Amino acid sequence: MADVELVKKMLRAVLQANKGGVSLSRLQSEYKELTGEQIPHKQMGHNHLDALLASMPSLVRMERNRSGETLCFASGANETAHIAKVVARQRSSKKTGRPHLVNTQMRVKPAAPLVLNGKILDHFFGAFPSITTATYEEQLIHKSTSPSPSLSLLFSPPPPHQDIDIQAETDQGLCVHAGEVTRPYNPQQVQGRIREILGKYSNGFWVSKLPQIYRELYKQDLPTEAIKDLETWTHICTVEKTCSSNPSELLLYPSKEQTTTSSPSPTPAPNSTSPPNTPADKPSHSPDLKLKLEELLVKYSNGLWAHALPKLFQDTYKTKLPGHVLENLHLLSDFCTVDFPMPDNPKRAILYRRSSTEGGGGEDENCNRRNSSVSEEELRVRQELGRRLSNHAVPSLQIPKEEYPSVLVVEATNTNGVILRYIGEGYSQAQESMEDEMREFYGLNQSSPSPLSSPSSGQLVAVRAEEEEEILRAQVCDVMADKVKVYYVDHGFSEVISKTKVFELHEKFFQLPFQATKCKLAGLEPFCQEPAVLKKFETMASGRILLAEILERGQTPLVVLYDTSQDDDVNINAACMKALQDKTLASPLQVNSAYMNVTVSSVCSDGTIYCQLPSRGLAKLNEILENIETYFHSQVTSEFLVSRPFCGKGCLARYKGKWSRVEITNLHGSRVLDILFIDVGVQASVEVFELREIPPPFLRDLMAIPPQAVKCCLADLAVSVGSWTPDAVQWLREKVLNTTDCSMKVAKVDETKRCIYVHLFTDKSFHDPARSLNHQMAQSDLFKQRPDVFLTSHRFILLSYSPLPSPSKPHLRRALSGPKGVDHARQNISCSRVFFSSGNNIDVYVSVACHPGHFVLQPWRDMYKLVVLMGEMILYYNKTEQKPLNIGKNQIYAAKVENSWHRVLVKGVLSNGLVSVYELDYGKHELISCTQLRPLIKEFRQLPFQGITAQLAGLKPRQWSEEASIVFRNHVEKKPLVAQLEAIQEATNPWDRKLTVFLVDTSQEERDIWVHDIMAEFAEELTNEM
Repeated sequence: MADVELVKKMLRAVLQANKGGVSLSRLQSEYKELTGEQIPHKQMGHNHLDALLASMPSLVRMERNRSGETLCFASGANETAHIAKVVARQRSSKKTGRPHLVNTQMRVKPAAPLVLNGKILDHFFGAFPSITTATYEEQLIHKSTSPSPSLSLLFSPPPPHQDIDIQAETDQGLCVHAGEVTRPYNPQQVQGRIREILGKYSNGFWVSKLPQIYRELYKQDLPTEAIKDLETWTHICTVEKTCSSNPSELLLYPSKEQTTTSSPSPTPAPNSTSPPNTPADKPSHSPDLKLKLEELLVKYSNGLWAHALPKLFQDTYKTKLPGHVLENLHLLSDFCTVDFPMPDNPKRAILYRRSSTEGGGGEDENCNRRNSSVSEEELRVRQELGRRLSNHAVPSLQIPKEEYPSVLVVEATNTNGVILRYIGEGYSQAQESMEDEMREFYGLNQSSPSPLSSPSSGQLVAVRAEEEEEILRAQVCDVMADKVKVYYVDHGFSEVISKTKVFELHEKFFQLPFQATKCKLAGLEPFCQEPAVLKKFETMASGRILLAEILERGQTPLVVLYDTSQDDDVNINAACMKALQDKTLASPLQVNSAYMNVTVSSVCSDGTIYCQLPSRGLAKLNEILENIETYFHSQVTSEFLVSRPFCGKGCLARYKGKWSRVEITNLHGSRVLDILFIDVGVQASVEVFELREIPPPFLRDLMAIPPQAVKCCLADLAVSVGSWTPDAVQWLREKVLNTTDCSMKVAKVDETKRCIYVHLFTDKSFHDPARSLNHQMAQSDLFKQRPDVFLTSHRFILLSYSPLPSPSKPHLRRALSGPKGVDHARQNISCSRVFFSSGNNIDVYVSVACHPGHFVLQPWRDMYKLVVLMGEMILYYNKTEQKPLNIGKNQIYAAKVENSWHRVLVKGVLSNGLVSVYELDYGKHELISCTQLRPLIKEFRQLPFQGITAQLAGLKPRQWSEEASIVFRNHVEKKPLVAQLEAIQEATNPWDRKLTVFLVDTSQEERDIWVHDIMAEFAEELTNEM
């Protein structure tokens, strides 16, 4: 049972912090933000959240606003004032970092904290200016005798096409001291890059700016030694001293030799140590080859692995990729950037297409770009003219920064132009405040404005709505004798009203952008006006508050809508696409009916099976897929490559060598994703380059065919689905897979679970129940229970993956450590570690925050490497079968948590077969089944563990209260910050060491926020109140 008083206390805190009321969905998300958990309404005896709130009239008061949305207000109580102060304080600072979901929760968790449904959050990058607060200037000076390092973020915003291209130092174990780097560097590589930079800044720039520019362009730090060598590189640049007495004030210009050349030479690949080829033996790529390679990179804006090039090139252009391309990736540097995220494996490279502003071919930054800005200026003027009504201009509506804003869907006559309104602060809340002010301004008293005598078409006006209570902004569409037709610019609908209800709009009501806007539903573009699609959308979305995943930000953003109000998230786009299906093409299923020539396409590890039954739909599907095979063989184009994957998208992938229909079910970063082969019931993890778009000539016919995989369960078995032993699963697979002559008899249809219970036969003897596989399995020993784990003198030995019982109070068995060198997991237990030096300033991401005495941070510079590593682990482990494994305490393994694979440390084993693990890269504790563990192979041990335990400097040790912990958590958790390293407590194992750091939030332009100041002040306030 939930702690009722604690729940009430936290609810009261959220409500007190939202004086203007909070929606049910927002209440749920803010409660989770405070406590880390959902509001436990079911544990408290209520099926729905609103029912729980209705049972607490002394705590919460619920009302409906004009939009029909339910708002919750706090019932007055003096004793809660201090809690309101707590929440108000935590909400006072500007929130940055990972966006939170405002419409309850999204149950598909991202693979990494920096990744949300396939995209690294671009607004993290470059969000933090240098620390400017003078309060700690003396501290910075005393940290080191060398010049004080800047506390600015290491990275500037990456090019829009590079979601994970955040190249930093690639050598692990590098020890960085203030003001020096101890490793050698590649002069040829640096010289080539400086030549490119000087090509962009032909009028020269300060040498002190070079490290920043270098980092912005190449996502690497400029070696310190290179700055010292600049004066000797006279063939590259000219260094000029100024009249100032400060020797650090130097100017850098292109060398006189360079200014006569037409273009810079190609840049060597990052981290390349081999000298460049001489012109005589230098291999070259033909212009046609480069054009094709660049065309592929355009399709994969998030990067393309080099190892995928040969097959992709062959499939797309029907010709073999020349072998020297992969051996000389640096020759592609004129149109792409080469990144090596796995330094131990130089063959694993990612290629990114350069933007038009990168490299030597870009325009000179010193030139006035009149030509390029003309069209933008004209567009801006046209937009302003379109909005200029009366003598005022209304600002354009900005798309919310968060990736998952809540929206109120108004209506849709076309899925390419769905009318909606954004919900939240600065949007619906600002609109309601404005309309309250308008109601007071245009009141019924004598001093209120008079109706507009002669409204004109296109004019922006204030309109008294039919209820005589609301005053709304509107635009005049048509003027009639005594009536006018107006469009409510904030609500998205039109109405014909009397002229007596139209008033001139005061200039102060021009400040808020029009709130009604449009979006386009991803995946539905070819069927944007299909009646079945629009009808389904009307039923599921119109008038509802939904979650919008923004895939593409533009004048009309491309979105995927989700209904998160039920137990399972509903993908609105995918549901509308399913409305195109022709039900007559589905597999026919009736109770007590028998079916022959059944193909069992998949047997899942939980005992669920997927079957294909002979039907019109299956015959038509096979015919279309054969035609698609022929079509792809005849096409030499890259237009069918999937460049923008999203959950629910339907496309094609190879299954047993042939193209088959799939639906994307989850994304792990921008490269790796989970798919479901909808016609065979098989799940898989693949890279995005393995997918293809459905060719337009076949799209409509293919969408009309329902999925041909029928989900079935074997009837009359004592063991339910989910409790099958591996022996039973393997026995059934051997019996039915690759057999096309099966038959089955339907026993029951369970609509709620969308499952068919059947008796399965390997021949046509469906009339004899004794010959069914059901009967054979029931009479066998396949389902007999065997112990999961037994205790030896040294460790736990996992014998089988049998069903896991659920005792109410599991007891932790303590495992004795085995002798060193016995267990393979003990070998190489220590990966290389990230090295720090006291006084350093580090850009970090706080993944877990318990209180100021314990939180976990991740070095920002290597986070993209972790994203790449987790993608590799998903591809590797999702293709490996589970095998018996020796599980030892304090050993390192790979573990499947939710949908991702993590590097974990086993902390203990429970008697029911569950394992307590610690995520070494994120600092979280999880409880998982022992069947979800795999050996962590050497390849995945190269990157140092990214989760580093820390405590806040500048505070006296104390027992932090729950309220103080909440304030701290909401200031730092899931946010990128700057950490100033005060001290290091070293330990034998990297996960046992602890840093003492100052944390600084540099996201606000006007000032920097030192978190220990906030906590010290808060602790003092609590002491005074007591």
